[in-house]
Amino acid sequence: MKSLKKTQARPATSGPGSGKARPLDVDTLWQLQRLGGLSLAPDGRAAVVSAATPSMEKNHTRVRLWLLPTDRQAPRPLTSCGERDGQAAWSPRGDRIAFVARREQEGSKDTAPQLYTIAADGGEAQRHSQFGPGIESFKWLPDGRRVVFSAWVWPGLKGAAAQNKAQQAWSERKESGYVTNQAYYRHWDHNVPMERVLQLWLLDLDSGRLSNLFEGTALELPRDGSGNEVYDISPDGRRLAFVHDPAPEALQSHRLALSEMDLRSRRVQALVDDEAWDLNGPAYSPDGRHLAVTAAHVGLKHTALPQPAVVALGPAARSPAGRGPTSGATRLRVLAPAWDRAVNTPLRWAADSAALLFTAEDRGRCHLWHCPLQAEAPTVLHEGGWVQGFEQAGPTLVVLADSALHPARVLARTGDGPLLRLEHFNDEVLKTVAFGELRETQVTGALGEAVQMWLVFPPGMKPESEKKKHPVTHVIHGGPFAAAGDTFSWRWNPHIFAAAGHVVAQVNYHGSSGFGFQFRDSLIGRQGELELQDIEAATDWLLQQRWADARRIYATGGSYGGFLVAWMNGHVAPGRYRAYVCHAGVFDRVATFSADSYSTRPLDLGAKYWENLARIAAQSPHTFAAQMHTPTLVTHGAQDFRVPDCNGLAYYNTLKARGVDARLLWFPDENHWVLKPRNSRLWYAEFAAWLARHGGPARPARA
Repeated sequence: MKSLKKTQARPATSGPGSGKARPLDVDTLWQLQRLGGLSLAPDGRAAVVSAATPSMEKNHTRVRLWLLPTDRQAPRPLTSCGERDGQAAWSPRGDRIAFVARREQEGSKDTAPQLYTIAADGGEAQRHSQFGPGIESFKWLPDGRRVVFSAWVWPGLKGAAAQNKAQQAWSERKESGYVTNQAYYRHWDHNVPMERVLQLWLLDLDSGRLSNLFEGTALELPRDGSGNEVYDISPDGRRLAFVHDPAPEALQSHRLALSEMDLRSRRVQALVDDEAWDLNGPAYSPDGRHLAVTAAHVGLKHTALPQPAVVALGPAARSPAGRGPTSGATRLRVLAPAWDRAVNTPLRWAADSAALLFTAEDRGRCHLWHCPLQAEAPTVLHEGGWVQGFEQAGPTLVVLADSALHPARVLARTGDGPLLRLEHFNDEVLKTVAFGELRETQVTGALGEAVQMWLVFPPGMKPESEKKKHPVTHVIHGGPFAAAGDTFSWRWNPHIFAAAGHVVAQVNYHGSSGFGFQFRDSLIGRQGELELQDIEAATDWLLQQRWADARRIYATGGSYGGFLVAWMNGHVAPGRYRAYVCHAGVFDRVATFSADSYSTRPLDLGAKYWENLARIAAQSPHTFAAQMHTPTLVTHGAQDFRVPDCNGLAYYNTLKARGVDARLLWFPDENHWVLKPRNSRLWYAEFAAWLARHGGPARPARA
């Protein structure tokens, strides 16, 4: 298949219509539609995508589905009645599209998400389930008459009627207390539904009949609610593959095993259950002979990269479940084992079962890769920017991808035909926007290694001839196993910050993803050390530029970037940075044991706090509070379970108690991110006002 290649020049300069355009602001950002959930018809003739349309006035975002023909015909809305229609998937015959939604239909209002279908040529959507616990994710069976779906259910109950009754009783519950004895009981911004587990069910669309595929077993899907990427159905519709935590008690840090169920007998067999391997994203090959998975060799290190791998199937490859911790290890074959990048799910097969397609980050971009089963390394099939999703059917490939200069777009190519853009949802708004230049550079950072840095300049600025001095703002990414790059950010958009006249620097410090295992693993047990050296090296480079104002250097960051900002306040001499912004950052490592990810923290820090408090304290910003002098804006959300807001509040309180200039923005209704339109506008306004108060320009730069 001919590759889809980006044609955007590097470095980029400005958006369409920049002659009359103005810099990006938060209100314009929230006028842009956000695309996701790409699905392609079996014959490749059309795709479906979800489009989220925000409203600043209503402080609400509505999601509906659009049909995008791949033959140059105009897109058309597929749904219009729902508020959050999503997870669209074409039926195997291509005659209808299933999706998950909460709607009111024929006088009945959904209290939980249910499964709907709609004809590909439009019309009324039909509800197929009225299941009290609701539907989390689903996949079609090849017969086009049934789906497998996941739901949070009470494991001791038998049948859908009992589940519906229990759900009704729960909804009428007057108590608000959450009671558990589970080790894994919360994730991101919500508690795991009390006394429930995530299990797989079978739904007959015509009759509405429901059956629990895991009934009578201790099986459950991963509790992070990973969607339908954690299970798959064989091409003949007879078998179901899924990953699960094989330990007696689930925990976030546990590795996942791979098992398979015969859908007729409900017999479960272990395929790969090995303590050394963490598996995910099972996908059957079209010929049914292999399962593709991502495989991380956690027996070597918990930071091992997920690699593309296949598991051989057939009678000899299947064994009874529970044969022991090494069951299936010899059937797992890693593809391109020397390729030093982390593979994302989902995995897709080429039609001939001879190659895999997947996305993976590489140096601040995320490409779509093609990996033959016998290849030494994959090759790029579509170059990022950042590929957010893709689908293939026959000779047609569709890709959902963005860049730093535009939100996600849908592109398609059939065979060797021309590359087509299937939608233009955001073009009219973007005609009013001027983007500054995006530039990629590198500095010599910690360990004498090259460290990538992205720069975003104010609109109209010509760096080589600029005579004016500009403030410089570091925007430090979270993770730490993530990266800043050529992608369009909704929460920390550097073009909005650059609109105020700032040059924005984004450093991919040690630990960042897309640079290989050694770079990723280098910060374990010494968090803050190498990353600070990288950021400081970047600041030294920035200060040498003719356009940098040495009096106005700022550092801002969220999540792990927020941790690094707090770390800098205790480790960098006062005056080097004019002010900091810390969003959802770790301040106290011991207090952060209240996080949902508490079981992975000792692995990253190299110790448990009750066994080696000194080592933990050496990686905790609060230990160095006596050296904190730089003014800081602290922002945090009360629904943040990844970095609980006790961190932000303690950091702010500490600065106030020490007499350091500080300001707090706290949201009672936001999680680790700021997602509501009005809250986002407030956050951007406070960010800009804080930097302006500490020496930044008060007015946006001209395009």
